[in-house]
Amino acid sequence: MLEFKNVTKWFDIAQGKVTALNEISFSVQPGELLAVRGPSGCGKTTLLLVAGGLLSPDAGQIGLDGQDPYELGPEMRNKLRARTIGFVFQQFHLIPYLTVRQNIQVASLAVAANEAAERTEELISHFGLEDRAGHVPAQLSTGERQRTALARALLNRPKVILADEPTGNLDEDNAKTVLGYLSQYVTDGGCVPLVTHDVRAAEHATRTLKMSRGRLVE
Repeated sequence: MLEFKNVTKWFDIAQGKVTALNEISFSVQPGELLAVRGPSGCGKTTLLLVAGGLLSPDAGQIGLDGQDPYELGPEMRNKLRARTIGFVFQQFHLIPYLTVRQNIQVASLAVAANEAAERTEELISHFGLEDRAGHVPAQLSTGERQRTALARALLNRPKVILADEPTGNLDEDNAKTVLGYLSQYVTDGGCVPLVTHDVRAAEHATRTLKMSRGRLVE
Protein backbone atom coordinates (compact mmCIF):
# COMPACT_ATOMS: atom_id res chain seq x y z
CA MET A 1 0.00 0.00 0.00
CA LEU A 2 2.89 2.36 0.84
CA GLU A 3 6.52 1.81 -0.12
CA PHE A 4 9.70 3.84 0.21
CA LYS A 5 12.71 2.91 -1.95
CA ASN A 6 15.97 4.62 -0.99
CA VAL A 7 14.19 7.89 -0.30
CA THR A 8 16.38 10.88 0.53
CA LYS A 9 15.27 14.40 1.40
CA TRP A 10 17.51 17.32 2.27
CA PHE A 11 17.03 20.98 3.08
CA ASP A 12 19.37 23.83 2.25
CA ILE A 13 19.96 26.18 5.17
CA ALA A 14 22.44 28.98 5.82
CA GLN A 15 24.88 26.58 7.48
CA GLY A 16 24.74 24.11 4.58
CA LYS A 17 22.71 21.06 3.64
CA VAL A 18 20.71 19.13 6.25
CA THR A 19 19.65 15.59 5.38
CA ALA A 20 16.23 14.86 6.89
CA LEU A 21 15.76 11.43 5.26
CA ASN A 22 18.78 9.35 4.32
CA GLU A 23 18.10 6.44 1.92
CA ILE A 24 14.95 5.31 3.69
CA SER A 25 13.42 2.01 2.54
CA PHE A 26 10.38 0.26 4.04
CA SER A 27 6.86 -0.79 3.12
CA VAL A 28 3.50 -0.92 4.88
CA GLN A 29 0.79 -3.42 3.98
CA PRO A 30 -2.99 -3.29 4.43
CA GLY A 31 -3.81 -4.41 7.96
CA GLU A 32 -0.68 -2.87 9.48
CA LEU A 33 -0.30 -0.14 12.07
CA LEU A 34 3.35 0.85 11.73
CA ALA A 35 4.77 2.99 14.54
CA VAL A 36 7.79 5.13 13.65
CA ARG A 37 9.61 6.30 16.76
CA GLY A 38 12.62 8.47 17.42
CA PRO A 39 13.75 11.74 18.99
CA SER A 40 12.54 15.13 17.83
CA GLY A 41 14.30 16.25 14.67
CA CYS A 42 15.11 12.75 13.45
CA GLY A 43 12.94 13.05 10.32
CA LYS A 44 9.65 11.44 11.36
CA THR A 45 7.34 14.25 10.25
CA THR A 46 9.31 14.75 7.03
CA LEU A 47 8.77 11.06 6.33
CA LEU A 48 4.98 11.49 6.68
CA LEU A 49 4.92 14.59 4.48
CA VAL A 50 6.82 12.75 1.75
CA ALA A 51 4.52 9.74 2.12
CA GLY A 52 1.48 11.99 1.78
CA GLY A 53 2.53 13.54 -1.50
CA LEU A 54 3.12 16.89 0.18
CA LEU A 55 6.93 17.12 0.04
CA SER A 56 8.89 15.90 -2.96
CA PRO A 57 11.95 13.72 -2.18
CA ASP A 58 15.32 14.59 -3.67
CA ALA A 59 16.12 10.97 -4.48
CA GLY A 60 14.40 7.59 -4.40
CA GLN A 61 10.85 6.51 -5.16
CA ILE A 62 7.50 6.40 -3.37
CA GLY A 63 4.81 3.84 -4.07
CA LEU A 64 1.29 4.82 -2.95
CA ASP A 65 -1.38 2.29 -3.92
CA GLY A 66 0.80 1.28 -6.86
CA GLN A 67 1.64 4.80 -8.07
CA ASP A 68 4.47 7.22 -7.43
CA PRO A 69 2.66 10.49 -6.62
CA TYR A 70 5.72 12.52 -7.62
CA GLU A 71 5.58 11.19 -11.17
CA LEU A 72 2.10 12.74 -11.51
CA GLY A 73 1.20 16.34 -12.28
CA PRO A 74 -0.13 18.47 -9.39
CA GLU A 75 -3.82 17.90 -10.23
CA MET A 76 -3.53 14.11 -10.52
CA ARG A 77 -1.37 13.99 -7.41
CA ASN A 78 -4.02 15.90 -5.47
CA LYS A 79 -6.70 13.47 -6.66
CA LEU A 80 -4.60 10.45 -5.69
CA ARG A 81 -3.98 11.93 -2.25
CA ALA A 82 -7.64 12.84 -1.72
CA ARG A 83 -8.97 9.39 -2.52
CA THR A 84 -6.18 7.36 -0.91
CA ILE A 85 -5.01 9.19 2.22
CA GLY A 86 -6.52 10.56 5.39
CA PHE A 87 -4.41 12.80 7.65
CA VAL A 88 -4.55 13.01 11.45
CA PHE A 89 -2.37 15.54 13.28
CA GLN A 90 -1.46 16.29 16.89
CA GLN A 91 -2.87 19.83 16.59
CA PHE A 92 -6.12 18.60 14.93
CA HIS A 93 -6.16 21.40 12.27
CA LEU A 94 -9.91 21.90 12.47
CA ILE A 95 -11.37 25.03 10.89
CA PRO A 96 -12.34 27.18 13.90
CA TYR A 97 -15.50 28.79 12.46
CA LEU A 98 -17.01 25.53 11.14
CA THR A 99 -19.09 23.08 13.16
CA VAL A 100 -18.11 19.47 13.76
CA ARG A 101 -20.39 18.39 10.91
CA GLN A 102 -18.93 20.97 8.53
CA ASN A 103 -15.34 20.17 9.50
CA ILE A 104 -15.92 16.53 8.66
CA GLN A 105 -17.53 17.39 5.33
CA VAL A 106 -14.58 19.56 4.30
CA ALA A 107 -12.80 16.38 3.16
CA SER A 108 -15.48 15.82 0.51
CA LEU A 109 -14.47 19.03 -1.30
CA ALA A 110 -11.40 17.29 -2.73
CA VAL A 111 -13.32 14.46 -4.41
CA ALA A 112 -16.71 13.84 -5.96
CA ALA A 113 -18.28 12.39 -2.84
CA ASN A 114 -21.98 12.02 -3.55
CA GLU A 115 -22.56 10.20 -0.29
CA ALA A 116 -20.76 12.83 1.82
CA ALA A 117 -23.81 13.92 3.83
CA GLU A 118 -24.87 10.37 4.68
CA ARG A 119 -21.31 9.32 5.39
CA THR A 120 -20.82 12.33 7.68
CA GLU A 121 -23.81 11.38 9.82
CA GLU A 122 -22.58 7.80 9.98
CA LEU A 123 -19.19 8.97 11.28
CA ILE A 124 -20.72 11.43 13.75
CA SER A 125 -22.62 8.51 15.24
CA HIS A 126 -19.63 6.16 15.10
CA PHE A 127 -17.43 8.61 17.02
CA GLY A 128 -20.13 9.54 19.55
CA LEU A 129 -20.35 13.15 18.43
CA GLU A 130 -24.13 13.43 18.00
CA ASP A 131 -24.49 15.99 20.78
CA ARG A 132 -21.56 18.01 19.43
CA ALA A 133 -22.32 18.04 15.70
CA GLY A 134 -23.43 21.68 15.74
CA HIS A 135 -20.57 22.93 17.93
CA VAL A 136 -17.41 24.71 16.74
CA PRO A 137 -13.96 23.42 17.83
CA ALA A 138 -13.58 25.94 20.68
CA GLN A 139 -16.61 24.33 22.34
CA LEU A 140 -15.12 20.83 22.21
CA SER A 141 -12.82 18.92 24.54
CA THR A 142 -9.43 17.81 23.18
CA GLY A 143 -10.72 14.26 22.80
CA GLU A 144 -13.75 15.46 20.85
CA ARG A 145 -11.52 17.52 18.57
CA GLN A 146 -9.34 14.52 17.77
CA ARG A 147 -12.38 12.33 17.15
CA THR A 148 -13.68 14.99 14.76
CA ALA A 149 -10.32 15.00 12.99
CA LEU A 150 -10.44 11.20 12.72
CA ALA A 151 -13.94 11.34 11.26
CA ARG A 152 -12.75 13.89 8.69
CA ALA A 153 -9.82 11.64 7.78
CA LEU A 154 -12.17 8.69 7.22
CA LEU A 155 -14.86 10.49 5.21
CA ASN A 156 -13.55 9.45 1.79
CA ARG A 157 -12.85 5.86 2.91
CA PRO A 158 -9.06 6.18 2.44
CA LYS A 159 -6.77 3.18 2.18
CA VAL A 160 -4.08 4.88 4.30
CA ILE A 161 -4.23 7.11 7.36
CA LEU A 162 -1.04 9.08 8.04
CA ALA A 163 -0.99 9.94 11.74
CA ASP A 164 1.42 12.48 13.23
CA GLU A 165 1.46 12.24 17.03
CA PRO A 166 -2.33 11.63 17.17
CA THR A 167 -2.29 11.11 20.94
CA GLY A 168 0.24 13.83 21.77
CA ASN A 169 -2.36 16.22 23.25
CA LEU A 170 -4.66 13.62 24.80
CA ASP A 171 -5.04 12.24 28.29
CA GLU A 172 -4.82 8.50 28.87
CA ASP A 173 -8.53 7.74 28.40
CA ASN A 174 -8.89 9.78 25.21
CA ALA A 175 -5.62 8.38 23.84
CA LYS A 176 -6.93 4.86 24.41
CA THR A 177 -10.16 5.72 22.60
CA VAL A 178 -8.37 7.18 19.56
CA LEU A 179 -5.92 4.27 19.37
CA GLY A 180 -8.85 1.88 19.58
CA TYR A 181 -10.43 3.53 16.52
CA LEU A 182 -7.16 3.37 14.59
CA SER A 183 -6.70 -0.28 15.53
CA GLN A 184 -10.21 -1.08 14.30
CA TYR A 185 -9.49 0.70 11.01
CA VAL A 186 -6.41 -1.50 10.59
CA THR A 187 -8.38 -4.63 11.48
CA ASP A 188 -10.82 -3.69 8.72
CA GLY A 189 -7.96 -3.63 6.20
CA GLY A 190 -6.65 -0.09 6.52
CA CYS A 191 -3.01 0.93 6.70
CA VAL A 192 -1.66 3.35 9.34
CA PRO A 193 1.90 4.70 9.42
CA LEU A 194 2.02 6.55 12.74
CA VAL A 195 4.87 8.69 14.08
CA THR A 196 4.90 9.04 17.84
CA HIS A 197 6.81 9.57 21.06
CA ASP A 198 3.95 7.92 22.93
CA VAL A 199 4.66 4.45 24.34
CA ARG A 200 0.89 3.84 24.50
CA ALA A 201 0.61 4.38 20.74
CA ALA A 202 3.58 2.15 19.98
CA GLU A 203 2.00 -0.64 22.03
CA HIS A 204 -0.92 -0.75 19.56
CA ALA A 205 1.41 -1.14 16.58
CA THR A 206 1.79 -4.35 14.62
CA ARG A 207 5.37 -3.28 13.88
CA THR A 208 7.77 -0.55 15.05
CA LEU A 209 10.61 1.22 13.24
CA LYS A 210 13.07 3.52 14.96
CA MET A 211 14.67 6.55 13.36
CA SER A 212 17.83 8.45 14.23
CA ARG A 213 19.28 11.37 12.24
CA GLY A 214 17.26 10.61 9.14
CA ARG A 215 17.97 6.88 9.04
CA LEU A 216 16.06 3.79 10.08
CA VAL A 217 18.09 2.13 12.82
CA GLU A 218 15.72 -0.77 13.59
